[in-house]
Amino acid sequence: MRSTPQPGRTGCPPGGSADPARLRQAGPPESQRAVRRGTGVKVSASVGAAAAMPKEPQPISPVKNFFAGGFGGVCLVFVGHPLDTVKVRLQTQPKPQPGQPPLYSGTFDCFRRTLVREGVRGLYKGMAAPIIGVTPMFAVCFFGFGLGKKLQQRNPDDILTYPQVFAAGMLSGVFTTAIMAPGERIKCLLQIQAASGESKYAGPIDCAKQLYREAGIRGIYKGTVLTLMRDVPASGMYFMTYEWLKNILTPEGKSVSDLSVPRILFAGGMAGIFNWAVAIPPDVLKSRFQTAGPGKYPNGFRDVLRELIREEGVSSLYKGFTAVMIRAFPANAACFLGFEVAMKFLNWLAPSF
Repeated sequence: MRSTPQPGRTGCPPGGSADPARLRQAGPPESQRAVRRGTGVKVSASVGAAAAMPKEPQPISPVKNFFAGGFGGVCLVFVGHPLDTVKVRLQTQPKPQPGQPPLYSGTFDCFRRTLVREGVRGLYKGMAAPIIGVTPMFAVCFFGFGLGKKLQQRNPDDILTYPQVFAAGMLSGVFTTAIMAPGERIKCLLQIQAASGESKYAGPIDCAKQLYREAGIRGIYKGTVLTLMRDVPASGMYFMTYEWLKNILTPEGKSVSDLSVPRILFAGGMAGIFNWAVAIPPDVLKSRFQTAGPGKYPNGFRDVLRELIREEGVSSLYKGFTAVMIRAFPANAACFLGFEVAMKFLNWLAPSF
């Protein structure tokens, strides 16, 4: 990130007046320019005694991103898991027989019936797996994003373009797959087990043990390719949207680090919506594939895609869309607010680290 330029000289000799030609060549004083961090775009700012100058930028620290991202991930799970349960149950409900209504008529019906039959705890079924995995997962995600940004900087004060931010976000998606794939597999199995009334798995650890016993490590990591297909482009969109909105919402002459809580919440929530707009189709395929019995889809996601398109049409790729979008805004708003709060604390605790 680029530090704020210091006021420059205009070429005026001591005690004399400036040469107009030299002033025109030099352009406006550097004190009349402010740089919004993270966009690579210089934005004009009026100068006056009352004008607030941006603070010096904090250098990118992947390690701080790691810890702050972990805290942000915990905030996301607590806010978003109930609607994630609804999303998975909608995506994996069986196709109704001719003349029979579907198990759930929609998002609100699924939410209501889960709440009535299982109580609030039913909405949080399977949360132990993402809670166990989410702290390292989001820590690694934000670490990967910070590392991706740092790798693209030739100098510590370089400002990244939006395509570079997108690329850094994609790298974070690669980093998280090793943790995300088994966590998602266990979570989805526990969520649909609760909906079907079966009790094959006593909990996430028992689920992992049984999967390993039945199919080894491949059984636990079933759906890894689909997780990559979902998270790599979606993570790029996620971080690029957040950085873009933060800079749009930053008042002229101010630093993005001073952004108000409501604006951080809005930027984070919208980043979540843009993320899931990209991620929903591969997420539907992933949920179906990860919860299918052994041997049902021998050719992987291609068989899942063919079956869904043949039996339910293209719209089936957007199953759970309403639940996802309702969940995406508050969950990701909480995530980024948690991240920013943790980052401010870490910058206060270790400003030069």
